[in-house]
Amino acid sequence: MTAIVALIITPLILFTLFVAPIWLFLSYRSKREVKQGLTEEEKYQMRQLAQQAEKLAERIKSLEKILDAESPSWRDRHE
Repeated sequence: MTAIVALIITPLILFTLFVAPIWLFLSYRSKREVKQGLTEEEKYQMRQLAQQAEKLAERIKSLEKILDAESPSWRDRHE
């Protein structure tokens, strides 16, 4: 009977002493980082990505215009 109790209590003690504190620390740290928002570097990267997306959208519009001029029925075949 004591062996069974020891098999149950030992992992609980180890969890309480080692895993739980680390888990709580990492959880609260990540929540704090989320509340702080984006860093300046991340904001800069977001602006760059937005500019690239705008350029790509313009290129797609240009390609669609070319395809419309050269092959008017291309949309029917590919949509």
